[in-house]
Amino acid sequence: MQKRFIKQPLVLAVIAGLSSVSAASLAQSNQDAGNQDIEKIEVNGFRGSLLKARDLKREALGSQDSIVAEDIADFPDLNLADALQRIPGIAITREGGEGRQISLRGLGPDFTQVQLNGMEALGTSSSAMDSRGSISRSRAFDFNIFASELFNQVDVSKSFSANMDEGGIGGTVNLVTAKPFDYDGFKGAVSGQIGKNTLADGTSPRIAGLISNTWGDFGALVSVAYSKRNTSEQGFDTYRWRLRNSQGSDISALSEADQAAVNSGELRFSRGSRYSTFDNEQTRVGATVALQYRPSDNFNIGFDGLYGVLDNARDEFHLQSRGSSSTALGCTGPTYVNIQEVANEAVCSSLLDIEYNAGNEVIYSHFDNAALHSESRQQYADTTFTQMVLNSEWNVNQDFTLTALLGTSSSEFETGSTKVYLESFGEQTIDYRQDRFYGVNTYGYDVTDVNEYRYHEIDLEEDQIDNSFDIAKIDGVYILGGASAISAGLSLKTFENEAWENSTGNLLRTEWQEGDVSDIVDPSLTYTYTGHKEQEWLAVNVNGVLNAFGIDSNLAKAEYSDKVTEDTLGAYLQYEFEADFAGGFLRGNIGARYYDTAISAFGVVNDELAEVTQDYSGVLPTVNIAWDATDNLVVRASLGKNITRPSLSALNAAGTVENDPNSTNGLSISAGNPNLEPFESNNFEMALEYYFEEVGYVSFAYFNKSIDNFIVTDTTEVAYGDTGYALSFLGEVDELGNPQSADTIFTVIQPINTDNSDIVGYELAFQRDFDFLPAPFNHLGMIANYTYADGEALYRNVGNTGVDEYKSFPGLSEHSGNFTLYYEQDTWGARVSAAYRSDYISNVSSNSDEDERGFHATTYVDFSAFYNVSEQVKVTIEGTNLTDVREEQYSDSADRLYNTTKNGRTFYVGATYSF
Repeated sequence: MQKRFIKQPLVLAVIAGLSSVSAASLAQSNQDAGNQDIEKIEVNGFRGSLLKARDLKREALGSQDSIVAEDIADFPDLNLADALQRIPGIAITREGGEGRQISLRGLGPDFTQVQLNGMEALGTSSSAMDSRGSISRSRAFDFNIFASELFNQVDVSKSFSANMDEGGIGGTVNLVTAKPFDYDGFKGAVSGQIGKNTLADGTSPRIAGLISNTWGDFGALVSVAYSKRNTSEQGFDTYRWRLRNSQGSDISALSEADQAAVNSGELRFSRGSRYSTFDNEQTRVGATVALQYRPSDNFNIGFDGLYGVLDNARDEFHLQSRGSSSTALGCTGPTYVNIQEVANEAVCSSLLDIEYNAGNEVIYSHFDNAALHSESRQQYADTTFTQMVLNSEWNVNQDFTLTALLGTSSSEFETGSTKVYLESFGEQTIDYRQDRFYGVNTYGYDVTDVNEYRYHEIDLEEDQIDNSFDIAKIDGVYILGGASAISAGLSLKTFENEAWENSTGNLLRTEWQEGDVSDIVDPSLTYTYTGHKEQEWLAVNVNGVLNAFGIDSNLAKAEYSDKVTEDTLGAYLQYEFEADFAGGFLRGNIGARYYDTAISAFGVVNDELAEVTQDYSGVLPTVNIAWDATDNLVVRASLGKNITRPSLSALNAAGTVENDPNSTNGLSISAGNPNLEPFESNNFEMALEYYFEEVGYVSFAYFNKSIDNFIVTDTTEVAYGDTGYALSFLGEVDELGNPQSADTIFTVIQPINTDNSDIVGYELAFQRDFDFLPAPFNHLGMIANYTYADGEALYRNVGNTGVDEYKSFPGLSEHSGNFTLYYEQDTWGARVSAAYRSDYISNVSSNSDEDERGFHATTYVDFSAFYNVSEQVKVTIEGTNLTDVREEQYSDSADRLYNTTKNGRTFYVGATYSF
């Protein structure tokens, strides 16, 4: 067999797996140290990035894909998650038209561990929409916090080895910021872009800059990025669908058959049935600092600092039904003299006409005196992220190398919301006959007329979620001869998550309804909202209303918080080897990782602060083998075990202990479960990869994940002493009159570890330059990949039916794929990309409104092009969501409308200057 295209010494391969230093920096630092011949190919631009990513993939022991940016603003997409979706096996969720979270090989965002410069991190933001989870305590990393310009490499490790931090059953994503020794001497660059969204007002600027230099054995780099982005998501949504009877509405205008159908309570009516717009002005600021010092060939030390701010200033506008269960049925509201003549009598709607389908879903309804609300909402949602990492490498002698990392990071998320509701009554039709996933409402009165409305209520809410990591680790590599090595390491990690929540609802509602405070709407505080493409309606100046009624939207911080602290000790031992084998070259590692995690969970139980502690430990064996069968063919196999820790909301200690045996639920506990064990997965994968001589490869990978300790919410009978709660919460006697004690059986409703589940699938990937075609078509190239994943879990009490049912994993799209066609010459290039994701479940429910909810399939198409004016100046144009995709969220396996939005097309023009 001929010499491999690139063959680093074994010690470098091992250190690369331990270090936060980028591959480019490692190669640069060792370029003069060795005498081996490394073939050098100078290829720049998009094709050059593909070449470097291909080589990183080929040299990895396990399954790995990378994205490499050669220069500032050279990431293939404007957003990190959008760029990651081009990697086989990755699918993303979006917020405001840009990527937010990722799923990897069929497992949702909680199952992917994210590292920044080699250190685990967690960044939290939120969604404006309740249907997308809004604010949640999860382990999912929000990639939209950072500008892509701050990073020059992203590595996605789908295999697990003992020297990696445990925690990512789906995989591990390492985001790497630029280092001064990534560049040869002085480097400077500045980029600017201006963007416009077709639905949003205003323009969206992006600015980034980088300056780096090396002075012999010392280097320093600073980069900054700023962007302001205006977005608008608008559409039609519901609060799901509910079985209802007439609820007091007058249905005498209906036929006898229709009246009987309504009175049976077997018809489902859409709730909310509203036109909605979610506007956002998003400001993102980021900065990095990197220092490197190499006083000798045997020692180096580096510092990485990262700072990021994501501020969202959101405005929402909704025109919605707010009768019984938020349908248009029923009787509600205060007395308005222009509607009711009798004081203190509720307004009841009249159902004049109705149509329903074979599934008993009401697809058309015509009401009079229906309750209709205009909701105006202001919300801020701000995230501040900071990280500092100190890393070092010491070649003690020719055979022994030590690496160390010390780091700290924090993510602080704060959000506040103010909602003002106006109420009116009148004629309304709700029609889903033409489009099942986009209703059409009509109104028999002027919904922009202030005289049709009265004040109804004001709702305030504030939330805060803080995450922090403190990590220290040391690793050693000892070379056993020239073809094998042994590595070992020790790590200490403290993770803390703390959340506060405070809310006040229905402010002034009673006073307005009883006449103590006038509910007449001041016209000077209103305006006609024209941002929705389908309908205009009356909205209010939220701050003006608050000022008019003397309401302060700043709530006092909650007295108690929900808090989870995890202290983890990790240690590993790993053997690395290289050998000639069967005419090829065999590389591999065999190892085991030990972890021990102690948990302390704090929460309010029965109005008292409670603490529950628990610990768990385990050993994770791993084997990774890569066989370079020929100069072009690599065969990989991996076998190992990994874990993912439970979601933070599931570990919550807060809850209620009911110690009265005569209460409705008897002796019972409803709470989170700090005693949860982590998900455990036995993973196997095998891959074949064939590499072309220049840019490109074709690959096939099969993966199988057998997951234990799947977590579901269930009702169980547990001895009180096994719950972890203090004995002080016990009452006097049980149902039989016996004194309550640690042995007393309680009915516990909480998340528990139960069943085993499997995820299986495969990936196909193809990347190729078409250099075999005649000019000018020889500058064409193509990237394509497809992933299939399948897996189910057993859920309890699905749809509140009392029946357990197998359904897909949350976040699992059975099919996903990407396609990119590019053309690149020295002076200019262009590419068009498409990303497809099939439908997926986001949540399985025990609510009688639905058994599940999820999203329909989407295909996003993007475009970018560049022109090199000179060696220093490049101009660019980019377009995202060119087909203006409709995001459709469904409710129930019957596939009913939950939320449909569009966020418009976005276009950017810009320029980059390098010096």
